[in-house]
Amino acid sequence: MKIKPKLSDEEKRLLKIRNHLNRVRPWFRRQEWFRYKRLGTAWRRPKGKHSKMREHKGYRPPVVDSGYRGPKKVRGLHPSGFREVLVHNPKELDKVNPEHEAIRIASRVGVKKRLEIEKKAKEMNIRVLNPLHRGD
Repeated sequence: MKIKPKLSDEEKRLLKIRNHLNRVRPWFRRQEWFRYKRLGTAWRRPKGKHSKMREHKGYRPPVVDSGYRGPKKVRGLHPSGFREVLVHNPKELDKVNPEHEAIRIASRVGVKKRLEIEKKAKEMNIRVLNPLHRGD
C-alpha cells in the first residue's frame, strides 16, 4: 500500500483544484512552432513589434500569464501531496520528514546504493517516488 501524506482539509481541497486546473490549462507553445521545425515547441515569450500573439489577439494561441498559476499553498507539491526531496545516499534519509516529504532517488545513483536507499526508506516508512521495482 502506498504511503499517503498528512494533509489538512484545506490542502486536500487545493490539490483537487490544482489537479483540475492542470487538466484545463492550455498547452503553451512557441509562436509559429508549427511553421519551422527548427523552432521546437518549447515556450518562448513573443517579443515582436507587430506580434499578434504578444497583443493577446483572440485568434492566436494563449500566452503564459500569472492567471494560469495554481494555488500558492500547494504549488510545487508532487501530485500525491508530498514535498519532493532529492536523495543521493542512505544518510540523507535521516533529514526527511516522512509525514510531509517523499524522496526521489537521484538518477546518478547506481543500482547497489539505490537498493540500500529503498530498503532504509521502507524501514523508515518513507515513500520513494521513483522506485527501481514497482512492488508496492
